[in-house]
This record gives sequence, structure tokens and C-alpha cells, in this order.
Amino acid sequence: MSALPAAPAPRRRSRDTVFHAIMAPVSLLWIAPMVFVVFVAFRSFEDITSNGLGSLPQSFTFEGFVTVFTDGLAGGAVWNSVIVTAFTVLFSLLFASWAAFALSKFAIPFNRGVLLLMLAGNLLPPQILLIPVARICESLGIADTLFALIVVQVAFGLGFYTFVLYGFMRSLPGEIFEAARVDGSGELRTYLQIVLPLCRPSLAALGALATTWVWNDLLWALTVLRSESKFPITAELLNIQGGFVSQWNVVASGAIIAAIPTAIVFFIFQKQFVSGLTIGSNK
Repeated sequence: MSALPAAPAPRRRSRDTVFHAIMAPVSLLWIAPMVFVVFVAFRSFEDITSNGLGSLPQSFTFEGFVTVFTDGLAGGAVWNSVIVTAFTVLFSLLFASWAAFALSKFAIPFNRGVLLLMLAGNLLPPQILLIPVARICESLGIADTLFALIVVQVAFGLGFYTFVLYGFMRSLPGEIFEAARVDGSGELRTYLQIVLPLCRPSLAALGALATTWVWNDLLWALTVLRSESKFPITAELLNIQGGFVSQWNVVASGAIIAAIPTAIVFFIFQKQFVSGLTIGSNK
């Protein structure tokens, strides 16, 4: 009985070589701007003005970060972003898990139509909704509040989160729910003790994704908020760029501070981020 021929190793090795030869320059182009911003953030203002923005660093200082916190973000922009992001992610995932559980496990008429209608809201360009959203917030008396920003963020993210969780919950074996009903478990207990633990990978992935979206949002913050004391960190960065337009080390320091929390969240949940969004996609 003859053995099966082995895969041609040279051909595979050549394909790997071509892949790395193409992706290495692309990766460098992707990383280069971030490295440049880091170098600028730790340079002194005198070094930049004397040698130019594109020159090699001749100094190392934290004065840019000190200026950002004393004159820029000291008004509570970081705290505002933490509040908005935490409550938005919490309520978005909570409401989305409720909706996905109901649409996937109950005989709701036109359940797929309801799901597609919720998802259709994410397909609209946000630019055409700026004025209606601002007017609605003013008519409800919640304009220029962090509560309004949280409501808007939850509303516009709920459709996508529900769509992802619906695909995951629909892939859960029906025998699990039948066994729970036989044991006398109600719907609330099934949701809390069975569905949520099984949905932990998808919830972690969506939590990381939602944190990145909400923390980095600028459009809705400028639409809903008016007072600078209530601005999140992204909106406050615009004030830094306007007030320190020639001090590039201060602007770069503010950008790094704004990017650190989302980077930490992504690195913590990177495994769940990759696996959680693909679970249930093949059924």
C-alpha cells in the first residue's frame, strides 16, 4: 500500500516568503505613524522648533504630558469618557442580550424582520442624523448632558450588538433549553444561568469592540454636548489642538493618552475578540 505523497514543501515555503515580503512593508507603513507620534510626544518644544518636526529626537522629556494634564485634560475629560464608555457598554450589551435571546428562542412574529430593522439603523450615514438627534435631545430636555450622549450611543449600537448575539444564541443547542424546562427552570433563570455564561466569549468580544467605538467617538459628542466641562477626551483633544497648535509635543501626548485605554482593553480581550465574533458563524 503506497503512502500518500507529501505536500510540496518548497512551494509552501515560497508562498510564505512572498506573503512576508508583501506584509512586512505594509506593517511598517502601519506602525510608522504611531512610532512617530510617540517620538514627538517625548520631545521638548525647543527641540522641535530648533531641529524640525521630522528630525531625530535630541531630547527626552515628559513636559508634553504634564501640559496636557495641567492645561488640557485636567477639566475631567478622561473621567467623562470613562463614565460614558462604561455605562454605554453595560447597557448596550444588556439590552442587546435581551433582544437577541427573545428573537432567537421565542416564536416572535417577523423576528427576522425585526432584527433586520434594528440592523438597518446602522446602515444610515450618521451625518444625515446629526440635526434630528440634536433636536430630539433638546425637545426631551436632555441636551448637553452625559446622559444624552449615553442614550445616543446605546441607540445606535444596539442593532449591531443584537445581530451578533442573535447569531451566537441561535447556534446554541436546543437540547440545553429543553433540559432546563424539564428541570423547571424559568426563562429568566435560563437566561442568567445558561445563556449568559455560554455567551461570555461573544460578550467579551463585543465589549472590547464597543469600548473602542465609544471611547474614540467624536461625532456624537460634538452633536449632543455644548459645555466644554462635559466633553469626553476626543472632543477635548480638539481644544488641545486649537490651544497648542504649534506645540506638537503636547498634541501628540494627548493623542497617546487618549489611545492607551482602548489599547489596554483590546490586548486584554484580544483572544475573545477574535474567537467570540466567529463563534456560531458557520451555522
